[in-house]
Amino acid sequence: MRISVLFRLAAAIAALMLAIAAPMQAQQNAAAPESSAPKKTRTVGAIKSIDGNNVTLTTDAGSEINVILQPTTRLVRMEPGQTDIKSAPAIPISEVQVGDRLLAGGSASEDGKSIVATTAVVMKKSDVAEKQQHDREEWQRHGIGGVVKSIDPASGNIVLSTGTLGAPSTTAVHVAKDTIIRRYAPDSVKFDDAKPGTLDEIKPGDQLRARGTKSADGKEMGAVEIVSGTFRSIAGLVVSTDAANSTLTVTDLANKRPVTLKVGADSQMHQLPAMFAQRIAMRLKGGAAGAPAPTAQHSPPTRPPGGEGRPNGGFGGGMRQGGPPDFQQMLNRMPEVGLPELTKGSAVMIVATQGTPQSPSSVIVLLSGVEPILTAASPGEASTILSPWNLSTGAIAGTGDAP
Repeated sequence: MRISVLFRLAAAIAALMLAIAAPMQAQQNAAAPESSAPKKTRTVGAIKSIDGNNVTLTTDAGSEINVILQPTTRLVRMEPGQTDIKSAPAIPISEVQVGDRLLAGGSASEDGKSIVATTAVVMKKSDVAEKQQHDREEWQRHGIGGVVKSIDPASGNIVLSTGTLGAPSTTAVHVAKDTIIRRYAPDSVKFDDAKPGTLDEIKPGDQLRARGTKSADGKEMGAVEIVSGTFRSIAGLVVSTDAANSTLTVTDLANKRPVTLKVGADSQMHQLPAMFAQRIAMRLKGGAAGAPAPTAQHSPPTRPPGGEGRPNGGFGGGMRQGGPPDFQQMLNRMPEVGLPELTKGSAVMIVATQGTPQSPSSVIVLLSGVEPILTAASPGEASTILSPWNLSTGAIAGTGDAP
């Protein structure tokens, strides 16, 4: 689920491109015939290196391009979120640093590997970091996540299932005309890959996170921004793993069919400690949290307490005073598990991207050590324990990871 500042700055970048395009078009019209005029282009990305007036840019598409800043180049600095280029102050190239964001427009070389810039806009790395931190805090303080229970596009009302284990609850999210709506790509969990969306695209079962103003009782929210997506929830048994290709094949217990999933750098894979699996199983059965758990049919390798991968602070931070556990906080404190540790027959619960015919589903969250849970609940009930997966850590605007 990382928000990088790029999407928070999308409106600014779009506005800047329009501002740059006008003078460039005027220059082009006044120049020689189109057949002999240099090709006009724009590029945006992070500065990789600086050598005099030559700036190497790693574009958002992943390629590299050389930007030549001439003495006549209009070089300005803009704050994240700023859209008016006219009010942006000019800066010398000496203030430009590696890691800064740069939007440049000008004449491209014949091979397309360099640009002689007529206009260049810089967003300082420090400004971006500060904006990321602010956005992160905003989503944490004023955000809510859940599974879409119902939606009425005509009225802009969305009912979210926001409860935790043993404590079902709902929140009504109200979407206005000026609410920012984004939609995750079917093959990506990165906020950077999310696109502007509409309410008509959202349907029951989707995962959604909203940021806005909550009512006093917390049962309603006026949304300033929402992001949603369709994700797969799978409860199953491991069939095989392929470390070389970073794939995992499991049998989905809901339909008894095998499914192959991609495991990437962004995949969160954790081992559920036995005591927590037992407590969750008993909650699903309606029993006491401390009662013994049913015997598991399959037992994957477990890591001893305090072993490798256990973050500081242990696992207790996921329990709420006088209430059900905050499962997402628990997840962040659990030991990580790798593909080699997922042996055949190991029980897992997974949230994955929807995928496309060209791109298989990718693991977002995988939890092993869940045998007591699968014994205590139906596959459908078990798979929804990981929903909503934590949109606020790594896949949503404001987290600075990707969102």
